[in-house]
Order: sequence, then C-alpha cells, then structure tokens
Amino acid sequence: MSNPIVIVGAGLAGYNLARELRKADPEAPIVIVSRDAAGFYSKPMLSNALAGKKTAASLVMKAAEKMAEELKARVLSRTSVEQVDAASRTVTLSTGEVLAYRDLVLALGADQIRLPLQGDAAQTVVSVNDLEDFAAFADALDKGPAGEPVKRVAILGAGLIGCEFANDLLHRNITATVFDIADRPLARLLPEAASARLQKALEAGGTVFKLGTSVTAVDRADGALRLTLSDGSQLETDLVVSAIGLKPRTGLAELAGAEIARGVRVDREMATSVPHVYALGDCAEVESLLLPYVMPLMQQARALAATLAGKRTAVAYPAMPVMVKTPACPTVVCPPSAGAEGSWQVVETDESLEARFVSATEPERMLGFVLQGKATAQRQAWAAQTPALL
Repeated sequence: MSNPIVIVGAGLAGYNLARELRKADPEAPIVIVSRDAAGFYSKPMLSNALAGKKTAASLVMKAAEKMAEELKARVLSRTSVEQVDAASRTVTLSTGEVLAYRDLVLALGADQIRLPLQGDAAQTVVSVNDLEDFAAFADALDKGPAGEPVKRVAILGAGLIGCEFANDLLHRNITATVFDIADRPLARLLPEAASARLQKALEAGGTVFKLGTSVTAVDRADGALRLTLSDGSQLETDLVVSAIGLKPRTGLAELAGAEIARGVRVDREMATSVPHVYALGDCAEVESLLLPYVMPLMQQARALAATLAGKRTAVAYPAMPVMVKTPACPTVVCPPSAGAEGSWQVVETDESLEARFVSATEPERMLGFVLQGKATAQRQAWAAQTPALL
C-alpha cells in the first residue's frame, strides 16, 4: 500500500477535505491527526449555541470513531505533529510514531488574538475558538468569580464574533458590554447605516456598546472583575470574553519550510512552496486572500480533493455571502475584495436595509453588498450579480 495522505486538523476544513477526497478516490489511504478529541462539529455554531441550549457534548454530531468508519480513514485523536521532514516526507507525532506521507495537508485553523492585558485577573479572560473552549466558557457562565451564574459579560471586540456572542448572551438574560477601538460594530464589513441598525437592535435587547474604547487591565474585585479602560475609567463585570480577531496557525508550515505571509501562502491548487505539502482553511492564504468563513473552505476542499486524486484543479471563489448570526438584526454581508475602490449606496426602510458597494469607475457594477432584515431573503439573487473573488 502507498503512503497515506496525512491531514493535520479535524475541523471543518480537515474533515470536509477527507469527505471530498473519499468521493474522488475511494481507496486512497487517509490519516487524520487531531490535537483534540476529533469529534465532528461545526465551529460556526459555537457563537449561537446558547440560543439553541446546546452543550459542548450536544454540539458533537459524530465521534471520531464514527468519522473514521465513514471515511475509511485512520483518525488519531489527542495527537499532535511535532516535526515535519519534507525531504523524507515524514512527520513525527507526539506519540513518538514517525509517519510517512504521500502528501501532507495542513488544516490547522487559526488562534484567537490575545490582547496584552494587565491586572491580576488577566489570565481569566476566555476566548471561544473550539469545542473545549466553549465547554470552559459555558462552565464559566454557570460559575462566575463568586461561584454564581454570571449576569454581566464584557466582550472585547465588536466584530463578527463579538456581535454574535453579544446576541447569543441575550438568550441567557446576560448583559453584554462590547468594547472596541472602532467607532461602530462590524466597522470593517458594514457601511455606517448597517452598523447603526445592528447596534440599535442589539442595544434594544440589552447589549451595551463602549466604542472608541479598549480594556487595558482586568483585576479581581470582591467577587467580580474590575476592568480598567483606556480612558482611565473602571467598570465591573463577571466574565471577560476576547473576540478581537484570528491569527492563522503557521508554526507547523514553518517547520516544513513553507513560505509564510499573513497565513500559509498557497497557490490556487492549495499547494505551499514545499512539494507535496498543502494547506487549506483558516490557516491558508490564497493569492493574498485570508477568508475565515465556511464557504471558502468548502471551495478549497473540493478543489484540493480533485488535485490529490490526480486531477489538478484550481480553487475558484464565487461571490460568497456570509450570514451574520445576529437574529436581533438579521444581516448578510458579501464584502468587496480588499482594496476595491468604490462607495456604498444604501436604501433603508423600517423593515430592511439594502446596501450596494459599487465600483468607483463603473457605478453600475456592484462589487459587494449588505442586506439586513427582510432583505436578507434576496442574498442568492444579489450574489448572482456580484463578481467572483477568484
């Protein structure tokens, strides 16, 4: 038997690649290496699990053993890759096993960026980036600093994840205070009118926004946490959640000798600069694009599976609208490509908002869009009018 295709990572990227690969090649040996329990779950569901009364256990759709059976793959849970020898095409595992590969695929994901906070409780700040993080977060909600269920949560970051968690916490009757140095929520993705609409809807549910403000220190204070803010003021809360952004995991790719930019640099066939080493998902940078969403990784998985099965295939990115999980203000965003020159054209009613990002040189050409409220039903029709990213 030939050496296996080794996939490092058992998230949506890794498992979807394995599924697509199994369709394209029913017999290719596959090994999946995961540093966690390797159960299959959808990471995007972590930020709205409270509304669905989900626990970490109930979010797991299939255990590692079931995935191994379905994929006819060897799944190594609680195992990490310690070394990569690209010359001999081997990886050394934390178990001591040296595993030869035909091709190595890095589906490593990304880590939450952590602020350099001061204070004697800075280490209590949580982030929710995987299933085990969510379990710790849920436990912290039930047992705050005073051992009681928390009533106040501070969220660092008013981006996509921060706003989704703020919305989700409303279902637990928890007051979320959201901090961001920007002057409005989702400032990088939405035009001002859409940001204002989202902010108003979340505030109506009880969320508090502290914009143009950051947290500099977290200290313990009589059964609570005391935050020191960038303006010198202080505020008490029961739990702090960091959601300020993601940083691709590139360490293993660097060990393999792969070229790194913001993420692991790959071509449109998802190949790194090292022969027989590929990357996909949140860690992969395709032609300067880092897109930490589900639809791009699905496109990557299909293309890479075809390539690994012998049919070289370049990934293509159609317009890929993202549904923001904020039921208080349903929002769909299909951002224009980075550096696109143009302006927003906004039409707003009581029930909806429609925003087109139009080209500066061709005003009739839509490069991206945002839909809110009832207008979100039009997302597929609008996506059909939006140019592909790749």
